[in-house]
Amino acid sequence: MKRSITLLFFGIMNILVVAGCSSDDKNSDQPTEQETIQPVAIEKTNSTKIYVHYMPWFETNESSADKKWGYHWTMANKNPNNIGANNRREIASYYYPLIGPYHSGDKNVIENHLLLMKYSGIDGVLIDWYGTYDVNDYRMVKENTEQLIAMLDKVGLEYAIVYEDRILTNVVSAGKAISVTSAAKTDLAYLEKNYFDDKIYIKVNGKPLLLNFGPIVLQTPAEWTNVFNTLTTKPTFLTLWDQSVEAGENASGEYAWVYKNSTYLTNFYTNTKPKLAVAMGSAYPGFKDFYAEGGGGAAIGWTIEPNNGATLDETLSLAKNANLNFLQLITWNDFGEGTMFEPTVEFGYSYIEKVKAFAGVKSTETVFPDISKMYNLRTEKKGNADAQKQLDQAFNYFVSMQPAKAKQLLNEIK
Repeated sequence: MKRSITLLFFGIMNILVVAGCSSDDKNSDQPTEQETIQPVAIEKTNSTKIYVHYMPWFETNESSADKKWGYHWTMANKNPNNIGANNRREIASYYYPLIGPYHSGDKNVIENHLLLMKYSGIDGVLIDWYGTYDVNDYRMVKENTEQLIAMLDKVGLEYAIVYEDRILTNVVSAGKAISVTSAAKTDLAYLEKNYFDDKIYIKVNGKPLLLNFGPIVLQTPAEWTNVFNTLTTKPTFLTLWDQSVEAGENASGEYAWVYKNSTYLTNFYTNTKPKLAVAMGSAYPGFKDFYAEGGGGAAIGWTIEPNNGATLDETLSLAKNANLNFLQLITWNDFGEGTMFEPTVEFGYSYIEKVKAFAGVKSTETVFPDISKMYNLRTEKKGNADAQKQLDQAFNYFVSMQPAKAKQLLNEIK
């Protein structure tokens, strides 16, 4: 995302404001309001680039134009306005986010997610993206994506897009484009103009990385050639595993996903990966979709149990043995399919602790609960400008790898 767009969404958040300092603090080691803190990379020993698949599609009754909860919290029959005896809202998932159901465009939520990722050794975010057209919730997903991108640079993480070409038929049916290829050209032209040149956009072999969840609609090499011919720079293009044939020479490789059991991952690493110029592996904690119970369609038909973390241990071990350059964690927050690395009531921080160990993060300091504390203070002190300035400063301490100072500051906020 261009720098101007970053500033448009959030203002210059790198300027620190030290709140509540007395004259006795002039010689302290706290930054002055003129200082700008740059993000510092976390130290880790694993050279594999670790990315996480991210869903920016959640809405609350406060964020939506119609004041209704978004589909991904409700599906067809759940109502998050119903709060149970356990003080949890009724959502379309077997699992419950530790911070509760949220709006993906909420900067406090984004701050929480990205800081948790940073301290777990994750390098970047692969954003599930539904294009540019105002059809269904696609525009909302785009807007939330750009809120996310605006904070990535401040935290020191990268990003790339996972394009959902499944939306193209809906765009044409809504009368927004004359053909699926013309709609795709419009979407990719937007990516090239607004994202691909961003300094934090992931580049592989010198070209912007673009994943496709499929192909699902554009299923011939000729169609992809037609779409890519309008771009100045053809991206490093990855399809889902075993589907690069549908993109032909336009595809640079494939990425693994989650399916039934680990046999499919083993096959990808053993038989498919050696044939690919670029191969991205996967790791996941489990799979349990809520579609049938939530009235959101037929169940996928299979489940992968978490097995107290053993499933994630196994898939991370397979990734380690495969000597991957790139690994995708599936997913940060697909609650509808139960593949979340995001901390939940059920699993706490256990999944990102395992990622931290896999990444070889050198710091053993416990930080995740403090990042959650920061989110809680953001919401509790919503109208308190002084507290928010202190929290801005804590954020800068976190991103510059000074967690002890961040924790101290959080403890001082009353």
